[in-house]
Amino acid sequence: MTARECIEKGSAVCGIELGSTNIKAVVTDPAGHVLASGSFGWENSYVDGIWTYSLEEAFAGLRACYASLRENIEKQYGVTPASFGAVGISAMMHGYLPFDKNGKQISMFQTWRNTNTQEAADVLTELFDFNIPLRWSIAHLYQCMLDREEHLKDLAFLTTLSGCIHERLTGEKVLGVNDASGMFPIDPETKDYYEKMVVQFDELAEKEGYAWKLRDVLPKVLPAGESAGVLSEEGAALLDETGTLKAGIPMCPPEGDAGTGMMATNTVTQRTGNVSAGTSTFAVIILEKELSRYYREIDVFNAPDGSLAAQSHGNNGTTDLNAWVNLFREYAELTGGDTDPGRIYEALYRQSLKGEADCGGLLSYCFLAGESVAGANEGRPLFVRMPESRMTLANFMRAHIYGSLGVVKMGLDILKEEGVQIDRIMGHGGFFKTKEVGQRALAAAVGAPVTVMETAGEGGAWGVALLACYLLAKQEERELTLADYLENRIFAGAEGTTIAPTQEEIDGFDAFMEAYRAGLAVEKAAAENLK
Repeated sequence: MTARECIEKGSAVCGIELGSTNIKAVVTDPAGHVLASGSFGWENSYVDGIWTYSLEEAFAGLRACYASLRENIEKQYGVTPASFGAVGISAMMHGYLPFDKNGKQISMFQTWRNTNTQEAADVLTELFDFNIPLRWSIAHLYQCMLDREEHLKDLAFLTTLSGCIHERLTGEKVLGVNDASGMFPIDPETKDYYEKMVVQFDELAEKEGYAWKLRDVLPKVLPAGESAGVLSEEGAALLDETGTLKAGIPMCPPEGDAGTGMMATNTVTQRTGNVSAGTSTFAVIILEKELSRYYREIDVFNAPDGSLAAQSHGNNGTTDLNAWVNLFREYAELTGGDTDPGRIYEALYRQSLKGEADCGGLLSYCFLAGESVAGANEGRPLFVRMPESRMTLANFMRAHIYGSLGVVKMGLDILKEEGVQIDRIMGHGGFFKTKEVGQRALAAAVGAPVTVMETAGEGGAWGVALLACYLLAKQEERELTLADYLENRIFAGAEGTTIAPTQEEIDGFDAFMEAYRAGLAVEKAAAENLK
């Protein structure tokens, strides 16, 4: 079947991911080969001390993204898609999206970037004997309880952004295992919320005077390959303004961006890991066994098939780095130089390779928002140097690139002490767009070879499209595991580049991190004193 026939007959698969700065849609054939894509740019807002998006923005962006996809398909193949074999939705994990019994949003959407839940996270971590990060949905919920938020008396449903979009498209209040595990801890044996912890939280809620039970409020958990409903008439009209798209399309469980990152990098098996580097930066390692104890710096959650994973998460990634690059673009414009953003990024990133292994004593903290791993509840982007530091453009750029990995490196060092074994690290995200640069920096940070696949640029939208493809494959072969599906059907023969760090690069990053850790006191002081 040609690509056009695949789309025309409704055999193609569609995946849509709502990322932090971009909503992207990808259409593949049933074997996962990308046929077309579309996108729409958006940004979060900072309202009354909260990082948020309005749902109006989310749905408008969703429609605009699908319109972009449809137009690209029409341009490439001369056909308008009326149906798909399956559809999948993914989005940024965590956060807080509460609704009443009539489906009305009753409080502002709080994204993963918010760190205003320290008290709640501390209480729940001690209660569960399980690390509850500040950005997890349950931490937001309990913080609202501690703050006696008025809207909680009307709470009937709490979900993530992917769960919200999926519910509007299908009417089903469900969530994939990975996204659900960023709301509340998931038992890898049952692939459902830990029952003991559910009971403990219900007891807390009862003491606070709330009649609802947690399982009545949270979405139902579904592992990869299970049916999550079908696209409704209302959902089809919501997605495609032209009215061409038909209802009844099967949909896979909605997932989080960590899970789709695992899919896009073939890292769902034990001893494999991936680093997603972009607006936020996080490393995910699939564990062979549970950690010896909980660490506040390490998130433990689940892959889309329920496998246990450990994550070192940085709320902040390349946003501050992008701001510095834009500053150089402004300078180029002022002096009549080349202002093409792509060429400026390429030139500056490549210049970093000429920097000293330890960045010449320069330090960068990209903390627009707080970083729980670093013990900073508020963020203040900082560039710091000593009087004797070597202030060159190469060292400057290298410091900002290394700084965007600093928090993730802190978490990975803990996993190393735990004896966690890693056979393969895959890199993906915009950070790796300039060949070699981000890949070499990450290799120095983890002290191991890093591979970037040719498909890495397709990102989470492709990852959730693969989950939709897997839904169809499971219907034909019920015993097919997600790991086997990816290894033997999607990534068999896939090409990529691998870079191993030199000892000088490893030692240099370690030296940078020694100064980075010492300088965190400066970062915290900035947050305390610069209001």
